[in-house]
Amino acid sequence: MQYSDLINKLIQKETRAAARLITLVENDINAAEQVINSIYKYTGNAYILGITGAPGTGKSTFISTLIKNFLEKGKKIGIICVDPTSPITGGALLGDRIRMKQYFSLDNVFIRSMANRGQLGGLARATEDAIKILDVYGCDLIIVETVGVGQSEVDIFKSAHTVIVLLVPGLGDAIQAIKAGIMEITDIFVINKMDLGGADKKVAEIIQMLELKMNYKYESQENSEIYAKIEQWTPEIVKVNSITGENFNILLDMINKHEKFLKNTGIISNYLKNRIKSETMQILKHKLTKKVEDLLYSNKNIENYIDKVMEKSLDPYSMANLIIEMLGIEKKRDF
Repeated sequence: MQYSDLINKLIQKETRAAARLITLVENDINAAEQVINSIYKYTGNAYILGITGAPGTGKSTFISTLIKNFLEKGKKIGIICVDPTSPITGGALLGDRIRMKQYFSLDNVFIRSMANRGQLGGLARATEDAIKILDVYGCDLIIVETVGVGQSEVDIFKSAHTVIVLLVPGLGDAIQAIKAGIMEITDIFVINKMDLGGADKKVAEIIQMLELKMNYKYESQENSEIYAKIEQWTPEIVKVNSITGENFNILLDMINKHEKFLKNTGIISNYLKNRIKSETMQILKHKLTKKVEDLLYSNKNIENYIDKVMEKSLDPYSMANLIIEMLGIEKKRDF
């Protein structure tokens, strides 16, 4: 095994090995496959907390205070901050680790920024692999912060056990929450910056949206994996001040309550099945896309097909079907 030395060091909880392996899986899907094949049997011990919200809600400061509270409880914590991609270097643009610099030197905190590389859904392709590496590294809790662009962070639902959505008074994000599908993925709503005017109004808005959602959520069958998770769970709401730490004890109680709910109801089993399906689909998409790209740039017949499409003697769907046949994938024909 090419990476056996690093993997052995990871199992022995060495920090440098964890960092190097995350870099490998982030940059090379073939390396990711080898690494995950070797460590997968050691995974499944960490609890995953997803945090999302629109820009300006104070996610980084909130996470910093959350880390402090979990450290006081003796937890080993991994933090993955998924940032927008730099157009120049391809790296993480925001670098939220700057706001958490006081935790850099601690042995029981691991912080990593990851570029989303243009991936829709608010998460980087390698986020799931990084979660597994930190799990094997021995983290009790793994916090994943998404890009938080307001429209595309719902994929955090597929990775996290508990999803926290941050809102702030006066930001005007009540309608944004509905547009982004946030109501379907949220387990705990956190009103950050509670010292600002309008915090109680924001709570009332969320309660109204929840009541509206509860009126029809069991009538819809459009997304069974989402409804399987939130059935019987009414999202909690809490106001906090991330600077002073006010009400974070209440938030931690809510997180514990949701964790117990998942385990006691057996819903965590459905969650794991859906997570495996989702992750497998993402791997398949990536591998098949790579195969198609290689074919498009290497097969001489492709230019021929393109010319025919331009001449209108072939349409794009027919061209796609021909490429599928070239890949050796059986195409089902409807007659």
